[in-house]
Amino acid sequence: MKKHSFALTCALLLSTFAVAHGGMDHVMGTVSELSSHSISVKAVDGTTKIVEFDKETKFLKGESPAAASDVHVGDRVVIHAHKMDTTLHAAEVKIGTAKAAAQK
Repeated sequence: MKKHSFALTCALLLSTFAVAHGGMDHVMGTVSELSSHSISVKAVDGTTKIVEFDKETKFLKGESPAAASDVHVGDRVVIHAHKMDTTLHAAEVKIGTAKAAAQK
C-alpha cells in the first residue's frame, strides 16, 4: 500500500510541475553566442539551441529584473520558451549569478 501511495504522490507532483510551466520548452546551459534578437545556449549534453527574444521577453538575474544587455557569453541561463513552428521564442530568461565552469 505504501508503494502505491508513494507512486501516486510522485506522479501528482510531477504532473503539477509540468503544468506549472504552461507547456513551455526549457533551455538550460551556457550562453555560447548572442545577437540583438537571439541567444545560443550550449547544453550540458553538448547540443546548442538558438532561442529568439524580443521586447516582451522578461529577463531576470537571480530574482532581480534585468535586460537583454545583461546576458553575456559564458553566463548560465534557464530559458522558458514557446515553440513557434521551428523556432523557440523566449518568454523568460533567467541569468545565473555565477559563471559556468570552464569547459575542457
